[in-house]
Amino acid sequence: MTAKPAAAAARATVYGYPRQGPNRELKKAIEGYWKGRVDAAALRETAAELRRGTWQQLAEAGVHDVPTGDFSYYDHVLDTSVMVGAVPGRHRAAVDADALDGYFAMARGTQDVAPLEMTKWFDTNYHYLVPELGPDTVFTADSAKQVTECAEALALGHTPRPVLVGPITYLLLAKPAPGVAADFEPLTLLDRLLPVYAEVLADLRAAGAAWVQLDEPALVQDRTPAELNAAARAYRELGGLADRPKLLVASYFGRLGEALTVLAKAPVDGLALDFTESGAGNLDDLAAAGGLPGKRLVAGVVNGRNIWINDYEKSLATLGTLLGLADRVDVSASCSLLHVPLDADAERDIDPQIARWLAFARQKTEEIVVLARGLAGGTDTIAAELASNRADLASRAGAALTRDPAVRARTAAITDADGRRSQPYTERSAAQRAHLGLPLLPTTTIGSFPQTTELRTARADLRAGRIDEAGYEERIKDEIREVLSFQEKAGLDVLVHGEPERNDMVQYFAEQLTGYLATQHGWVQSYGTRYVRPPVLAGDISRPEPMTVRWTTYAQSLTARPVKGMLTGPVTMLAWSFVRDDQPLGDTARQVALALRDEVNDLEASGTSVIQVDEPALRETLPLRAAEHAAYLEWATESFRLATSGVRPDTQIHTHMCYAEFGDIVQAIDDLDADVISLEAARSHMQVARELAAHGYPREAGPGVYDIHSPRIPSTEEAAALLRRGLEAIPASRLWVNPDCGLKTRGWPETRASLENLVAAAREIRAELPTEAA
Repeated sequence: MTAKPAAAAARATVYGYPRQGPNRELKKAIEGYWKGRVDAAALRETAAELRRGTWQQLAEAGVHDVPTGDFSYYDHVLDTSVMVGAVPGRHRAAVDADALDGYFAMARGTQDVAPLEMTKWFDTNYHYLVPELGPDTVFTADSAKQVTECAEALALGHTPRPVLVGPITYLLLAKPAPGVAADFEPLTLLDRLLPVYAEVLADLRAAGAAWVQLDEPALVQDRTPAELNAAARAYRELGGLADRPKLLVASYFGRLGEALTVLAKAPVDGLALDFTESGAGNLDDLAAAGGLPGKRLVAGVVNGRNIWINDYEKSLATLGTLLGLADRVDVSASCSLLHVPLDADAERDIDPQIARWLAFARQKTEEIVVLARGLAGGTDTIAAELASNRADLASRAGAALTRDPAVRARTAAITDADGRRSQPYTERSAAQRAHLGLPLLPTTTIGSFPQTTELRTARADLRAGRIDEAGYEERIKDEIREVLSFQEKAGLDVLVHGEPERNDMVQYFAEQLTGYLATQHGWVQSYGTRYVRPPVLAGDISRPEPMTVRWTTYAQSLTARPVKGMLTGPVTMLAWSFVRDDQPLGDTARQVALALRDEVNDLEASGTSVIQVDEPALRETLPLRAAEHAAYLEWATESFRLATSGVRPDTQIHTHMCYAEFGDIVQAIDDLDADVISLEAARSHMQVARELAAHGYPREAGPGVYDIHSPRIPSTEEAAALLRRGLEAIPASRLWVNPDCGLKTRGWPETRASLENLVAAAREIRAELPTEAA
């Protein structure tokens, strides 16, 4: 049957786009600037060139209005703090002296000044810089970045749509500044903030922007009546401005719920809604609210967070239903394409059949354009594309890769007993203390050590055939020996082999498991200049052979101190991959857990007494609505226990988490039943230690005292001060001393100095403890 053309010709658009460039040109330019090899003018020109290339590509693909202002040197929330003048007092002098250097100081800190706190952007693996606000905060408008980028696009002949983080989301993401009462609510600053947004909107209107997009993803979370009233007031005021562009309020990552009615009634000109993550929720709610008469609806029907091809017929059915609910319906992805790689056509090593199933940012843009054309002109106008899409979807559904009967039989045979340790923690703890013989306040690291230029060169040499496997392994052994030697000399108690053989904490394992696919160019921004290549989880998972035993055993042969085995947990293996969407996540997690269980058991059999299974993604994958938390946490914690419960009582199981709101999941952390957990705490001033204490967490914990995402070297005094704060919440008998996270991104000089200070701080605090504590 042929769909009827839309009353108003549908247009294609996107909310935002990857920033890095085809070859991560932005990362290289910024890091070159930090090292003094690239000057500010060259950095700005690289950035401008990347923006021009993105807009040109989008326009040539058929996108009508291109997003501007979504480009960032580091983080778009940090850009918003600059736009509204919310610069912390400790960074004000640096910003006043040099705006660019001050910007990076807020992001990374300096030796003398700590950076802003960093945490996850909703339930993604993107990290944002947390605004610091207080009752004395004074907002001032700085629209220079937004106006400049809007003007650039106009000069090139494009139709720009500047993108701003909305005022409600900005305030809800903020935290009280250091020294401000913990119960201060940044949302109380709304009336001060709105005039600044009004000024920015007026500046953009004067610069030629017809539309401005205000992103409000915080409204898809559970919001109180007061917060919804604040949203209504904000958009009533902004929508009522005389001198403004048209306003498109965008939400994504889920269902708006009650907030949809608030925004539908507001005097704004359009809404952008997610019709992928929300299921039928936003569609049903929109119909119940009476639609958006007289307004523009941007329909996010192409998944902006995963890399599978769109189902055109399903999307067109949704779009057809939406036609009667708004004055005009345009087509987009469900969120910014920042969360997917740039171009699937760059992947030359993936099986051509499988490549047909993949859509990165460039392909998703093409899908959006096809859907807009089909919506505007009827399905006859895209008959060839529809036929090809049906064939590609059928190819994936019928592929042998997706189903392994042996894996499914093993998963179906899981029992409750498989997810429980043989003894309770109190008995295990005594056995572990006797077996390991560690001092009070034991020191360790999270796992990785600096990935030096020499290591990256060795991997490149192996791929290029300049060295053989034997030569490569000798280089890895040399690095492990150096890492072990340093740790022993520094005085660390539980050692790691440093992971020199690993390219990434997820990719390394994915490359050794069935069901996963690796990309060569699938880079996605995690934070700042840190990019990762999430593997593609396409089919059933199993472990053909041991993955880490060889190198862990080699490291243990070099020292009498315990060496931790290091693995990535099942939830993180899912969250930091592009996961299959054809079965429940819990089913996939159990498959990964069983593969990891085999590895944990083999590590123990090889003589490894301490095994760390990292789950930094446990909090970030938490659904945005509280009603969905219990079901998620049930399978998430079960999968961790399934991976780790097959060991003896005297084998110590660690886990690690970083840069998340841990207070939301303290019970789940308890339910993991790990013997020791290490967590980020340096930037958040030991907040997690207090949260664990308030919960009554009974096990051992290492809240970090060294912020590894900053080039700063923490002094012995600074680390000791953090430890003292930690001891206010966690008794010395259960407190570990460690960095916030792995050291892969740091250089050796700062790593050596920081860890030596960390060990010195632990010794200093041990000496202060009463005799009975020791």
